[in-house]
Amino acid sequence: MLSIEESKNLFSLLDSESKPFDEIVADYRSQFPREARFRVCFSLAILLEDKVLLKLSQRLVAYLILHQTYSSNSPSSNPFISFLVNAASDDTSEKMEMAFIQLSMGSLGGSNNKEVMKLSAVDYIKGFDSSSYVLLQCEQLQKLFSDSVQSKSYENIFQAASVKNIIPDPDIPIGIDSTPSEPKLPVTGTKPRIGSDDRDNAILGLMQNLSVEGLGPQWIRPAPPMLPVLDGEFIWLNPDNDHELLWDYGMCADTSRGSAVRDLIAKALKGPLAPAQQEQVVLELAKDAKLVYHCGLTPLKLPDLVEHNPLIAVEVLSKLMNSPEISEYFTVLVNMEMSLHSMEVVNRLTTAVNLPTEFVHMYITNCISSCENIKDKYVQNRLVRLVCVFLQSLIRNKIINVRDLFIEVQAFCIEFSRIREAAGLFRLLKTLE
Repeated sequence: MLSIEESKNLFSLLDSESKPFDEIVADYRSQFPREARFRVCFSLAILLEDKVLLKLSQRLVAYLILHQTYSSNSPSSNPFISFLVNAASDDTSEKMEMAFIQLSMGSLGGSNNKEVMKLSAVDYIKGFDSSSYVLLQCEQLQKLFSDSVQSKSYENIFQAASVKNIIPDPDIPIGIDSTPSEPKLPVTGTKPRIGSDDRDNAILGLMQNLSVEGLGPQWIRPAPPMLPVLDGEFIWLNPDNDHELLWDYGMCADTSRGSAVRDLIAKALKGPLAPAQQEQVVLELAKDAKLVYHCGLTPLKLPDLVEHNPLIAVEVLSKLMNSPEISEYFTVLVNMEMSLHSMEVVNRLTTAVNLPTEFVHMYITNCISSCENIKDKYVQNRLVRLVCVFLQSLIRNKIINVRDLFIEVQAFCIEFSRIREAAGLFRLLKTLE
């Protein structure tokens, strides 16, 4: 509910009977942020249910806050509109109280409601003329706010037997408000009277410890009977924890061999390795095929390895054939600049592993395209010879089916027929027709 500071600020507003209503509303909106206003209105609604708690001037301020909190929106957005309608037509209340609620809600019409906002609670009570107002009945108010008033909510059958949190003192007549000047100690021969400070403290305590339902009777019910225990349920009393331990044999294993391979691969990306170093990499990868996944070679680094150490590239790619990333390595190999080393790597891979046919065809197509686009005749003749030798090796080793690329290869041979290797490749194609 409300904190101590909030309850003190709220009670100070309720007790401002000499301050105009519009100033009280302005102070309320400045002291309480938007997220705390529902809790404030909820506490006021609980206090207003019992008419002996608040004085008439305090009740007027409380009703005004309940309405003005949601006055900027439609009446249907006010969760306390039904409470206000019932209070405005309660025949057990004083007429000036019902008239004030109807004025604040704008149901009486005219400009009286604006004039009332400029008055204080004391001025309104002193200047109230019952003959000046014709109050609306409950049915009329419900019809006026028909889109907002909710039907009576469901009430628990134990609610009628609940004891309210607020019990009036039978020794104090209803409607009599004590003042600070009244004695707080009982006088001989008279009944005790409650002081104003005690009354204020009681209201502050209620605002901090309000309950919606009051003190209701306990719903005493017998405990449900035990269900019969089945034989299969006893196993959960003593569960079988006979688990087999799994030993990690790779724990505390020597990882120096893997670090040596990573260091050699890092050097191979920068320049040619010595024959002894190449042999060491090949032997280590042959001993443990999983080292290839931890050697530090990525698809982007493959072109450097191919150019500097093609034999190492062949070994690594052969071990990566079962890797899910092998297609990325093939893509880089196809799109890299054509050279003697790249063709050597592809040629050795075709004899070592089963390469995808699409990859081989795409690599041949890129080689032919590279030869055709070179402007330097010397470099072009050299690359054409390399491609022709490469294609003759693939055809003789039956790596490719030449009929799949017959037209493309034949056109390549005719274009470069002046070169001896191209003429030899053309004669080889004729023998295969």
